[in-house]
Amino acid sequence: MSVLTNIHMSPAQTSSPTRPATAALVRDTVETDIPARLDALPWGGFHTRVILALGITWILDGLEVTLAGALSGALKDSPVLRFSNTDIGIVTSAYIAGAVLGAIGFGWLTDRIGRKKLFFVTLALYLAATAATAFSWNLASFALFRFLTGAGIGGEYTAINSTIQELVPARYRGRTDLIVNGSFWIGAALGAVSAIVLLDPAVIDPEHGWRLAFLTGASLGLVVFVMRLWIPESPRWLMIHGQPERAQEIAADIERSVMPVARQPAPSLPTITLKMRTHTPLREVATTLFQTYRDRAMVGLSLMVAQAFFYNAIFFTYALVLTDFFGIASSHVGWYILPFAAGNFLGPLLLGSLFDTLGRRTMIALTYSVSGLLLAVSGYLFSIGVLSAQTQTIAWMVIFFFASPAASAAYLTVSETFPLEIRALAIALFYAIGTAIGGIAGPALFGVLIDTGSRDSVFAGYLLGSFLMIAAAVIAWRYCIDAECKSLEEVARPLAAQD
Repeated sequence: MSVLTNIHMSPAQTSSPTRPATAALVRDTVETDIPARLDALPWGGFHTRVILALGITWILDGLEVTLAGALSGALKDSPVLRFSNTDIGIVTSAYIAGAVLGAIGFGWLTDRIGRKKLFFVTLALYLAATAATAFSWNLASFALFRFLTGAGIGGEYTAINSTIQELVPARYRGRTDLIVNGSFWIGAALGAVSAIVLLDPAVIDPEHGWRLAFLTGASLGLVVFVMRLWIPESPRWLMIHGQPERAQEIAADIERSVMPVARQPAPSLPTITLKMRTHTPLREVATTLFQTYRDRAMVGLSLMVAQAFFYNAIFFTYALVLTDFFGIASSHVGWYILPFAAGNFLGPLLLGSLFDTLGRRTMIALTYSVSGLLLAVSGYLFSIGVLSAQTQTIAWMVIFFFASPAASAAYLTVSETFPLEIRALAIALFYAIGTAIGGIAGPALFGVLIDTGSRDSVFAGYLLGSFLMIAAAVIAWRYCIDAECKSLEEVARPLAAQD
């Protein structure tokens, strides 16, 4: 015989400024309105703090990754490392391989032990490995440290995107996710400026400059540990994992933070009944991803593969194109990355709100197709030699104004269209599969193409990237879910939901 137990807590502990907290337990089942309450909130200081704490990680990642790309010339000139273009491609692929494995391992842990705990584990690995890169002595050591750095950032992708989805109100979810992921390019701009200074022989010996660049990025990242204290565990995750009282407390704290002045109780909000569980069996994960939501899986995979090849192949070999085909000195590459970074950040910033108004299907198909077509056109102009370093940079700036929100929309799609219990692992799996197919091979392939010295060979690589983006746009237009302004529970019913 089951016994219905109402959870009664004092107003100071559980009531929100707008409505009383409601929850009921039937043994291991909880009925809650927490998802609806979180989605009903206006934007407030809490949401801004969360975005800052998450966005600064992407800024630091952008700084570190851009330095790695901008420093490629210095790594080739280094009397210790003496890298070739192929070596640059190899260490870049090592970084991405680490991100793939890190995403899978940490993604599984994120769904099992919670979002907040993984924040600190992945960040610690990321920063320690970045600092260690500064002390690399040969190709093997540099590749190892880049692999570990990638593992840390792969885990960050899963935890951060899960948290955005579960804490941000539904009507702001699209633009918020895109802007946070787009903040990577603020760091890219900072990295470009840093490279200009650290690779200037008049300022510092370039052999010491590239090492100092990695150390500086790791040191700045220490402030993130403090900022992460602002972020609570996801109440949605807590409700399913047997901690409804703590979920109620956190939800009430969020409501008080957003609306500190008490108001009349809001109309009754919809509730959902959840069967609490400690974890989700991997067999159920596989069935959900590849049988129940097969069409969504196809969309997520196609978006991830296309953007991974497009971004990793082009961005990680950006400096090599400038130095080998346009004769730009490695110490000046940073100046060309600045407008490139500007286009990448302005795209999500200016187009992000359209993903919540015009909708996911329209904007994903538009941004993927436009960026693919523009890459094909600019690649042709590059192949016939009519572009200068400046006009090539302008072309890339325009292309990635559309490609940046497209790439961020891939993470948005896989993180909001699958059930809560497997959200982080779904992000990890599709990121890992997409990156393994499109990302690991891309930089190595382009490194080889650039080494041929043939513009036509590089153009062939650009055409492949263009084709993948346009194909992903077609698939998204046909099968994408209209998730804009809908609660996560409406988009994908939790596996623990009880009828």
